[in-house]
Amino acid sequence: MAKKSDNPDAEPEVEETTDEGAEDQATDQATDQPEAAAPPAAQAPQQVQVQVDDSEALCCYSNFCRVTGSPEELIIDFGLNPQPTGIPQNPIKVSQRIVVNFYTAKRLLAALSMSVQRHEQVFGVLETDVSKRVNTQT
Repeated sequence: MAKKSDNPDAEPEVEETTDEGAEDQATDQATDQPEAAAPPAAQAPQQVQVQVDDSEALCCYSNFCRVTGSPEELIIDFGLNPQPTGIPQNPIKVSQRIVVNFYTAKRLLAALSMSVQRHEQVFGVLETDVSKRVNTQT
């Protein structure tokens, strides 16, 4: 049976070729001995470092977000609401619009969910209802 390299620095092409042979042999052995073959899904995925160039990225603050969409994509609008409590008197001006497909939206959802969970573990639960966060003086 072909053995996958334990070296994390091994080139991916070598591992892929080795894995295909290992899967074929594992399938052959699975008929003879079901306990002998470990499924490829049981291996931990390797983390990949992706380089990002954010030198031309624009930064803005938003306290308002609206999500709309179509069957193919989601449209996420960001803006600044000058009156965060109550119903705004003037329309909220949208300053940024991001259009993503549903695959990207799902990855964004997972990343945001993980980030918020980590924040809440350190700083406590975030209350999203503004009226419950505002201290009213009586």
